[in-house]
Formats: sequence, structure tokens, C-alpha cells
Amino acid sequence: MLFAPDTIITLEFTTDFLNTAPAASKSGLDEIATPPELTELLDRHAYSGRFDRDEAERLEVVETRSRLRAAWTLLPDAMAGEINTMLSEARAVTQLARHDAQDWHLHATPRDAPLAERIRVEVSLALADVVRSGETARMRVCSATNCDGVLVDFSRNGSKHFCSVRCGNRMNMIAYRERQLAVD
Repeated sequence: MLFAPDTIITLEFTTDFLNTAPAASKSGLDEIATPPELTELLDRHAYSGRFDRDEAERLEVVETRSRLRAAWTLLPDAMAGEINTMLSEARAVTQLARHDAQDWHLHATPRDAPLAERIRVEVSLALADVVRSGETARMRVCSATNCDGVLVDFSRNGSKHFCSVRCGNRMNMIAYRERQLAVD
């Protein structure tokens, strides 16, 4: 599976972003419950452009998180429809851009567009690459019990099932204990 570098960066951001929701976060809390927490996530991913850093912006971003989470597990045709809707709503016009430490990549909104809109459009462009390449099956919900985290499987053989090492280790320990009980 080969994606453009900006697609990979956006998909990595998207999994971290979606995994801030209470049902998916490791803490069980909303990990972008305050504007400073949202800012920390954006800084960690070197997100650029306009940031209002206020509660209204955070609420719009939380709504975007829910919308993108719903799109994450759609079948390709439905996902394509949702991608097209988000791009159309933003009146997205794709352009090549180069800024900060990033080489040429795609943008489809002005840098001063609202943050939630920029997130929806940038994620939509990345998801469009996934749909076009026929790789939507690599976008998954974590296989660990009691975890709703999401992941993108970038592995060569497509065998990644857990959103984190922690979830994988937890499931391996459960399987080990079950095997031990079966032996006794």
C-alpha cells in the first residue's frame, strides 16, 4: 500500500484525533475537552493555519470528530458520498501547497478557513486517496475488547488489529491467561 506522504500524515492525525473521544480514548475522557487540549493535539501534529483557540472552535471540532468517526467505518460507496458532501459543503478547491517543513501537498481550503472545516476537508482528501486505492479495509476499529479506538493499518500484510501496543498487550495477556486456565 503506497500513499502520498501528506495522506499518511493526515491519516495519522485523524486516528489520534478520533481517539480523543471518550469512548475511544485511553483515559475514558474527552481528551480535547478544553481549548488548550485541542491546541496540544494540533501542535503535536504541526497543524497549520488559523486557530481561534476558543470554546466555539473546540465545539465545532468536536462535532467534526463525530462526523468523521461515523464516516470511518462506512463502506466505500457510502464513504465516497460523505467525502463528496464534506468537500462540497466547504466549496473545496484543491491546490498544491508547500509550507513549513512540508514539501508539496494538497490543500483545498484557505489557511484562514475555520479549523473544523479545514480538518473535514483535509481528512476528506486523505480518505479520498484511501477509497481510490481500494484500501478502506485498512481503516479499522480496534479489535481489543472494551476499546473503540480507530487505526489505519499501514503494515505490508494488513495484519494490524489494535490501536495501540497497550491494547495488543492486554489482549495477548487475556489469551495467555485463557490458555493457562485450559491447561490446568
